[in-house]
Amino acid sequence: MPTFMYECMSKSGDIITGRIDAVEEETAVIQLRKMGYSVLDLKQDREASLNSILDWGKKVKISELALFSRQLSAMIGAGIPLTRALHTLGRQSDNSLLKNALQQIASNVEGGMNFTEALSSYPKIFSPLYISMIHAGEVGGDLEMALTHLSEQLQKDKALKDSIKSATFYPKMVAGFAGMILVAMLVFIVPIFMGFFPEDKKLPLPTEIIMHMSNSLRSRWYIWICAVVAVVLLFTYYVKSPMGKKTWDIIKFKLPAFGPLIHKSVMARFSRTLATLLEGGIPVVQALESAGPTSGSFLVEKAVKNASLRIQDGKSISSELEESGIFPPMVIQMIAVGEETGSLPSLLSKIAEFYEDEVTAMSKGLTALIEPIMLVIVGSIIGLMLIAMYLPMFTAVTEVGR
Repeated sequence: MPTFMYECMSKSGDIITGRIDAVEEETAVIQLRKMGYSVLDLKQDREASLNSILDWGKKVKISELALFSRQLSAMIGAGIPLTRALHTLGRQSDNSLLKNALQQIASNVEGGMNFTEALSSYPKIFSPLYISMIHAGEVGGDLEMALTHLSEQLQKDKALKDSIKSATFYPKMVAGFAGMILVAMLVFIVPIFMGFFPEDKKLPLPTEIIMHMSNSLRSRWYIWICAVVAVVLLFTYYVKSPMGKKTWDIIKFKLPAFGPLIHKSVMARFSRTLATLLEGGIPVVQALESAGPTSGSFLVEKAVKNASLRIQDGKSISSELEESGIFPPMVIQMIAVGEETGSLPSLLSKIAEFYEDEVTAMSKGLTALIEPIMLVIVGSIIGLMLIAMYLPMFTAVTEVGR
């Protein structure tokens, strides 16, 4: 994404300079005007744009962002100015994408832009949740605490994602291995058996199916590749649509063994995020609107969005979330008690801890449960193919015996 150098005038009449990432010049102007600035001069920074091209495809990991937040919190707590801390952390970062972003953010802050607006120029690195927490910390004068909360939130989120990855890694690996074996047998093993069968001999149906698949894969491999790519693209496009997101969420929540694990992880992420936002001083409605998208579930995001609209009219959080039917009774009851007692953030943290422990325990048990099942599936695939290829020989032996 191109980087533009700007010179603007703030509402108070101060001249502000800095850099901003945007798709084109008009987009940069719109972003700056949304921040309340009048653009005086804007030109593309060729060197920074080249660095952004070189960083294309790179990402800032959750662990890197958590480390940055913790270090920045410690430096601010030690009395180091924000811009100096950002320059220092930018120089020592091993991620070139984060390094360049921090250097430009520091330059923007030095030019007169506030920290929240400077972070908003990098939406691919800093999420709306991150920016909301920083904004609350800046307004409340406690940026150090906001960064500490963010660091803890990111670490918990990483631990939760690691638990899910550990539970799904083995099935994905075995499924990929089974697919490779299937293709290898169709391409290399089946043709050897085909040479043993007479051309005028009527073969059993399973054997004919395997032979046709082998011939098709070897002679028309490009069609198979195109078909697989087309299916993946269509599936990705459908899943990104509103209807596809809803359908995919319903399927995920109803998957055997994995459904409860995914549902619990969504509840843990939503509860943890909402607790962090409320502890940071974010208003309830804004906190709900930010926590919904970060849950990782379209159904939860939709339910929370609808609930936040009704909460503005005076309805309680627990009653509105209960109507969606997505949130377990325990979550609803805990939220209701938190609303009544005024201790909603602490109870949400307890909900998150409970589900995070559940996800960790389930992921370990799931791996032990799925391992023999996957081995049986792989063995069945290989066994059925071998039986289909040996079936003509068994038939011939039987006919000779008669």
